[in-house]
Amino acid sequence: MTTFPGSPRLFKGGIVVINAENSVVQRIIALQYNPDTLSRTLQVQGIGNESGDRLEALRLKGPPVETIKLEAEIDITDQLEFPDRNPNATQLGIYPQLAALETIVYPSSSQVQANNSLAQSGRLEVAPVEAPLTLFIWSKNRTLPVRLTEFSVTEEAFDPSLNPIRAKVSLGMRVLSVNDLGFAHKGGSLFMIYHQQKERLAAMVQNSAFSTLGIGGIP
Repeated sequence: MTTFPGSPRLFKGGIVVINAENSVVQRIIALQYNPDTLSRTLQVQGIGNESGDRLEALRLKGPPVETIKLEAEIDITDQLEFPDRNPNATQLGIYPQLAALETIVYPSSSQVQANNSLAQSGRLEVAPVEAPLTLFIWSKNRTLPVRLTEFSVTEEAFDPSLNPIRAKVSLGMRVLSVNDLGFAHKGGSLFMIYHQQKERLAAMVQNSAFSTLGIGGIP
């Protein structure tokens, strides 16, 4: 890392977990290294399922379904040289960092036990556990409510006690829109901010001339 005073500050991407009802932050997870690539896919949400449905051909029933994939690296090899600064690194490796990510897709153990108690008491219907709201942060222009849909870990190096000290984590996320959460939900309002930000950015792009396309205009 450069110490040149004029060098720009490097911001990191990450994940924030909040309580959707009161917006209380429960956990902030910054990626150790920003991924070199981030892939996004937008699946258009039309209405007509058949190609010949003329009445619905140009209609959109809502925002597209956006999915994001990235690969993050976690490495504490350098920290092992200074055990006094980070005793967890020498005792547990990167288990804490992995656990912070993995527990996002786990219901809490207390909730699981509470539901089990309800089932044991004869409750006929036990509602599935509602998870906190997960936000993917990728610069100030992208704060996205997401649901983790894919999660895989490749542990690549271990200390003498077999604690992982280096790993690659592949994350797949589905952006949650107002179609998923509704306008009154905190995640829905954050999605609308994201949607409106896209529109403002698109308005900054100047229209090209018809001559650029090799035509004089629309026939």
